[in-house]
Amino acid sequence: MRREEFADLAAFAVVAEERSFTRAAARLGLSQSAVSQIVRRLEERLGLRLLARTTRSVAPTESGERLAATLAPMLRELDQSMASLSEFRDRPAGTVRLTATEHAARRVLGPALARLLPDYPDIAVEVVIDYGLTDIVADRFDAGVRIGEQVDKDMIAVRIGPDIAMAVVGAPAHFARHGRPAAPEELVRHPCLNLRLGLGTFHRWTFRRKGQTLRVRVEGPLAFNSIYPIREAALDGLGLACLPLDEVAQDLAEGRLERVLERWTAPLPGYRLYYPSRRFPSPAFALVVDALRHRAR
Repeated sequence: MRREEFADLAAFAVVAEERSFTRAAARLGLSQSAVSQIVRRLEERLGLRLLARTTRSVAPTESGERLAATLAPMLRELDQSMASLSEFRDRPAGTVRLTATEHAARRVLGPALARLLPDYPDIAVEVVIDYGLTDIVADRFDAGVRIGEQVDKDMIAVRIGPDIAMAVVGAPAHFARHGRPAAPEELVRHPCLNLRLGLGTFHRWTFRRKGQTLRVRVEGPLAFNSIYPIREAALDGLGLACLPLDEVAQDLAEGRLERVLERWTAPLPGYRLYYPSRRFPSPAFALVVDALRHRAR
């Protein structure tokens, strides 16, 4: 491929992303007419219409969408390889975008980044809280943090925390009304508080019996997409909750919550930082990964 042909493809990718010749021209440092001419030249060379244009909007055609989807990972890798050269010239710099749950952000990301960032003032980390199974490529995250069993097999996964001890807990008022379950099967008689992970998906409570893993789908009056309102609802006696032990340890110690099914409750796999394969990670991203990497004592 000739150099000018590659430049035309890169310009088209920007127009397809921005859906505007004006915004694309600003990003490329070219005039709007020049960008329009580049796209026309590319369409003539390919014999395909890549963009549908009206007086108010620009949108990729079906063939344009397919070309843009093919170009995006190649251009992203090129950007990353160019950024990786900065470690030979400048201090690591840039923004690293992560998606994580609140518990992971509080217990793993926060402490690790507090140690890293003061030494690297040109690095910024943006953490977006989300319990859903975010598509990090589509949503333009550098990486995501989820428990190990939720990570897709085609992702690079770096362990960043130990297994997560869990506890099934309820308020004394709940047990006064409903009694105490002696086995996981008895949860059907108890209102439980659900954690929503994404559209139509709820966290299943994990138990172990005779070496076998049992995942239970509980029912109850309330569901949240965060563990912290679940804890508050449990304290109010509205149902049983399955929460990380480190988030309820003080409540248990002070008698506000009581633990049940302890001998059945299984830990969850520790958090993983997951991301697509990167041949040339930016220095900032590489530093963040190394800072988060779990080192078992």
